[in-house]
Amino acid sequence: QLDFVESGGGLVQPGGSLRLSCVASGFSLGNYPLAWFRQAPGKDREGVACITRGSTGTNYVRSGMGRFTVSRDDAKNTMYLQMNNLEPDDTAVYYCARMDRCSLLPQWAVGSWGQGTQVTVSS
Repeated sequence: QLDFVESGGGLVQPGGSLRLSCVASGFSLGNYPLAWFRQAPGKDREGVACITRGSTGTNYVRSGMGRFTVSRDDAKNTMYLQMNNLEPDDTAVYYCARMDRCSLLPQWAVGSWGQGTQVTVSS
């Protein structure tokens, strides 16, 4: 059973925006720090953004600072990633994860991963 269902990906031109959503299943999302990861073909999974319990803090991959915003709505058991000014290097499958701590390192993920949502940035 997957812990999350991700959605909101698609094909967008450089400079465009997307909002990804991640709905938790089978557990209360509010009990955990959360994170978004991405994996491009032939590359390792990379942490993109994390958010603490209660939204008291966030952290972003350097390339996403100023362009990405992570948020959560615990009442809806959902996490979001707003991505603006997208670049071709943002092309990847995006995954969400519940974490042991707010970290961009995948080894701190707990539970199972979702199926991901494909983001393609191309003209």
